[in-house]
Parts: sequence; C-alpha cells; structure tokens
Amino acid sequence: MKKMIAVLALCIVSAGASAQSAEMPAAGGPRVERAVQQLQARFASANTTHDGKLTREQAAAGMPMVAKHFDEIDAQRNGYITLPQIEAFMRQEMMSRRGG
Repeated sequence: MKKMIAVLALCIVSAGASAQSAEMPAAGGPRVERAVQQLQARFASANTTHDGKLTREQAAAGMPMVAKHFDEIDAQRNGYITLPQIEAFMRQEMMSRRGG
C-alpha cells in the first residue's frame, strides 16, 4: 500500500516538477525523485520488448498493481499501456481519493 501511495504521489509531482523552472526545487525532494526512478525502472524491466508499451501479460509479470487496473488504464482498448498512461491513471486515482 505504501508503494502504491508513493507511486501515486510521484506521478503527480513528476508532472508538476517538469513544469517548474530550474530554479525551483521539485516538490517532495529526493524521496519523490527516487519513487519516479523506481516507477520508470519497473516499467522498463516489465517492458521486455523495449517498445515503450506494456501488454497485459508484461504488466502481470512485472507490475502486478498496474495489471490489476489494466483495463482502466487502457481506456482506448489498444491492448497495451504506456508509462504516461499509467502516470495519468495514477494522478486521476489520487485526485479521486482526495475528493478533487
């Protein structure tokens, strides 16, 4: 559960941090940065075809929490999901849990 919360937080912060100027420190600091790196590393590891897309099978093998929500993330029914789609889903989940 802590990992899921960290991943959700990192997705929100990573989107905001990319929009900030270089002078401003990223919100969340090193902990969030580490979580972003972990998400990217897990995605890269699960993406055995190295095409930037996770199939349902790849997600199940390498990112079980993502696999659990595969159909929700793959809203366009492409049969695969990308890292930006996972991040968008997690941001949406975080906002809905906050009541926003």
